[in-house]
Amino acid sequence: MASATSRSTQNRLLAALPPAEFKRYFSELRPVSLIQRQVLYEPGAPLTHVYFINEGVVSILTKMADATTIEVGMIGIEGAVGTAALLGGKTSSQQALVQVSGSALRMNAAECKAAFDQSPAVRAVMMRFIEALFDLSAQTAACNRLHTIEQRCARWLLMARDRLQDDIMPMTHEFYGRPRQNR
Repeated sequence: MASATSRSTQNRLLAALPPAEFKRYFSELRPVSLIQRQVLYEPGAPLTHVYFINEGVVSILTKMADATTIEVGMIGIEGAVGTAALLGGKTSSQQALVQVSGSALRMNAAECKAAFDQSPAVRAVMMRFIEALFDLSAQTAACNRLHTIEQRCARWLLMARDRLQDDIMPMTHEFYGRPRQNR
């Protein structure tokens, strides 16, 4: 597979980097397809890659002891999956599940952490996203607890629409609305 040597990315994190930093640290990104229901990470799995989403939506799910899952985050073109590796995490604490097919640019987690550690510009961009993801998780937890199913669905659809930048969402209602048993 060819590397992503140009700035032709829809990912907002990569687009926010100064050109010299992008070229120095991210010129060897590998394009990958994201297929609906594909699991990028399971809880306890090694954080081997960081995925910069170009299109599609990835849900971040917390798995409970009874095998049910609940969505605690959503990532699209504004972010990346696997960012816990940048903070020193070695394994995933949540499941990352593709909800809407698309594409990403993938990078070895150790190389991404090196860029994060060495470049103040990379660190600043990534820390803004990580902070936003923490805020989103807190807001999602509150909404999951306090809002009706209709309110949660409206919120989810608006968030997905923002990330997809499209009014068409190729998905079913199966995932949304209640904790689900893993199959």
